[in-house]
Amino acid sequence: MIFINRYFFKVSGRVQGVGFRFHSQYLADHFNLTGWVKNCDDGTVEMEVQGREDDIAAFKIKIQEGNRFIKVKDIYSEKIDITSEEKAFRVIY
Repeated sequence: MIFINRYFFKVSGRVQGVGFRFHSQYLADHFNLTGWVKNCDDGTVEMEVQGREDDIAAFKIKIQEGNRFIKVKDIYSEKIDITSEEKAFRVIY
């Protein structure tokens, strides 16, 4: 049996204006995750990610690694209720 989970993440650091949302979307697609990501007015990025627990864990590790532009300082995470009708991971503007 495969268990599906959903998490809310709030990511701080250098995560706006550096392609973080599109990087997140690429990684979510790679790990077969659904959800969304959006910039916040306070300079952080919020996202909800849904999928298999091991895929979410691998996604979070890759997000924390960043790249030469993205520098993640902290990720707050909270397990939340799953969304049943979601089909993809999207960037919210």
